[in-house]
Amino acid sequence: MRRVVVTGLGALTPIGIGAEAFYRAQIAGKSGVRPITRFDASALPVRIAAEVEVNPEDYLDRKELRRLDRFVQYALIAAELALEDAGLKPEELDPERVGTLVGTGIGGMETWEAQSKVFLERGANRISPFFIPMMIANMASAHIAMRYGFMGPSSTAVTACATGSDAIGQAFRMVQLGEADLVLAGGTEAAITPMAIGAFAVMRALSTRNEEPHKASRPFTLSRDGFVMGEGAGVLVLEEYEHAKRRGARIYAEVVGFGRSADAHHITEPHPEGKGAALAMRRALWDAQVNPEAVGYINAHGTSTPVGDRAEVLAIKEVFGAHAQKLMVSSTKSMIGHLLGAAGAVEAIATVQALHHGVIPPTANLEDPDPELDLDFVPEPREARVDYALSNSFAFGGQNAVLLFRRV
Repeated sequence: MRRVVVTGLGALTPIGIGAEAFYRAQIAGKSGVRPITRFDASALPVRIAAEVEVNPEDYLDRKELRRLDRFVQYALIAAELALEDAGLKPEELDPERVGTLVGTGIGGMETWEAQSKVFLERGANRISPFFIPMMIANMASAHIAMRYGFMGPSSTAVTACATGSDAIGQAFRMVQLGEADLVLAGGTEAAITPMAIGAFAVMRALSTRNEEPHKASRPFTLSRDGFVMGEGAGVLVLEEYEHAKRRGARIYAEVVGFGRSADAHHITEPHPEGKGAALAMRRALWDAQVNPEAVGYINAHGTSTPVGDRAEVLAIKEVFGAHAQKLMVSSTKSMIGHLLGAAGAVEAIATVQALHHGVIPPTANLEDPDPELDLDFVPEPREARVDYALSNSFAFGGQNAVLLFRRV
């Protein structure tokens, strides 16, 4: 198996654009949750979200933008940021050896809503001819490949909230097995829309802390009442180790393990004992042939839902035993909300940055820790050099994906 390293980070998040801005905001404990501005949410029970503040015209042609749903726009911006961060010029790469694997949990929700309204009010003949290619989930990977002429394997992961991690794991395998020397991998999501917010709200999955947006996402606390919808994209450059060495690339971390599993339990709730989550973590450790005691940090799925946080803590305790009390565990979602299909990718970036910089990002809003969830949730940023770190992603339908990174 070939070694795979991370050489570029592209972060488009509610608290910062670009890897460095995202890192600084995490360490400052900045919250990206605020009242929704993208549409009038006054009639909805949930009126807060973590929106991205970006002008797409700074990165993409205005004419091109009209033919791209926001989830694709975000992916293209994150890919550009990742390539720039990696010091890569696409024209200098062998296009047949570069792959793209950027997933999404929801896809073109904004386009779907807009064109559904056109269909209902004006008839089928007035639907945009770009409706389908704007909406379908594979277009994030496809447009990145088309923009840069990358002809290597191009695929899409769609595993709900596990999508970003799943995409990175699958890209890891591509490079390991020699299908590509370099893959742009990650996740993207732009589902802050009236229907999506309304739908998650009626499921009672979202926090209703409308009066205190910045405190609404509060994983592992006694007062947690649901997740906060976020949006954005994360793209990582995964590169074969020798390929990276030859060009003198900066190496952030090495990808050493990937584990997947199914809860086989419920359409939305995790297994109450975290059985599927534990299996995915064990498989990531087994894949890397790493003992649990070697892991120092876990970037938790940590959504701020009562059942989800509890199941994840039980899973961590099952896998790590007594070592669980020595682990540092934090939730990026406490600051950026839940980016759905992009969550795992952005959180993988946070995990890699923790290893690279030697600073563990905090869990924000940990004001009233749940006494039943008794791990070290890192309420403030902490300097710590750890050798291995896990990034957890668990999805509706019980689809789980876990990544294991090693400090280089």
